[in-house]
Amino acid sequence: MNAGIDLQGTFIQSVKDLGIPAGVAKAIWMPLPMILMLIGATVGVLVATWLERKISAAVQQRIGPEYQGPFGLLVPVADGLKLIFKEDIVPAKADAWLFTLGPIIVVIPVFLSFLIVPFGENIVITNVGLGVFLWIALSSIQPIGLLMAGYASNNKYSLLGGLRAAAQSISYEIPLALSVLAIAMMSNSLSTIDIVNQQSHLGILGWNVWRQPLGFIIFWIAALAECERLPFDLPEAEEELVAGYQTEYAGMKFGLFYLGSYINLILSALLVAILYLGGWHLPIPVSLLGQWLGLSETSSILQVITAALGITMTVLKAYFLVFLAILIRWTVPRVRIDQLLDLGWKFLLPIGLVNLLLTAALKLAFPSVFGG
Repeated sequence: MNAGIDLQGTFIQSVKDLGIPAGVAKAIWMPLPMILMLIGATVGVLVATWLERKISAAVQQRIGPEYQGPFGLLVPVADGLKLIFKEDIVPAKADAWLFTLGPIIVVIPVFLSFLIVPFGENIVITNVGLGVFLWIALSSIQPIGLLMAGYASNNKYSLLGGLRAAAQSISYEIPLALSVLAIAMMSNSLSTIDIVNQQSHLGILGWNVWRQPLGFIIFWIAALAECERLPFDLPEAEEELVAGYQTEYAGMKFGLFYLGSYINLILSALLVAILYLGGWHLPIPVSLLGQWLGLSETSSILQVITAALGITMTVLKAYFLVFLAILIRWTVPRVRIDQLLDLGWKFLLPIGLVNLLLTAALKLAFPSVFGG
């Protein structure tokens, strides 16, 4: 059953109980999931930027922000307000239309990808049967915006940054897709809900990270490259390209690039948690949790506790991966562009193909363990 439809039906029925007509209730529901998604993603970005500052400070043995609110919690808000009110400049010789469209095309596919992300068993905007395929298709649109921004800026550094972004994306999307195909093969589905449910039987021992260790490593490396995080931030390498495709941008247009970068990082972390770390499921089976609490599996209290813990587990797993990404940024040096491309084409791609073939062979040999 579509989990999104369950939420929709519950909401509409609750509104109708207040005496509001069904048509009005449906009209109220239509924009609500998107608004909640935008708010949730924005709050996630604020938390990620604050973590970036505090973790980088800890890595470098300094304090980090502490005066703007308690523990510096208002620093991301101050950054956002600064970008909103900063002057928006378009270079005189830039292509104004493409220059404006570039950041928009970068951000919109990332936001749309949250449509298929389940935070709990019935907490997803839409359970698309081809959810993972939809995400891969949407992620391939983002480099077009980066290339458009680099070209439209009429700046040699911006153009080089856009070209690097396109080359990097093409190099790492194929290993990313191969690792996802191995997961889909074991789960017999491209739905994110089905993939998570397939990992629910044995607690932490049933998570795909144990059955797909190679796929997990490939996916995580490729995801960092797709997010352009160090050591893969070649499209905006400050020492080489000033700021790459962002060089000529200011104000809210630059803010969209900034927003898109962190939203993409959070999305990648959520997808790793969903595909490899059991999603909303706890490290122990629900039946065992029920035994500890003295509740039956059909108990409504246990279901409420499990739902609340499920959302918490999804967010904790995602932010643990965000923490790792930030730690990698501040501890690993940047690679050269030729090393980046060699890693994608000569190393990750062959290993991704071997992993896919090995998964197919193991599935035929051990269908009870690797799906069937």
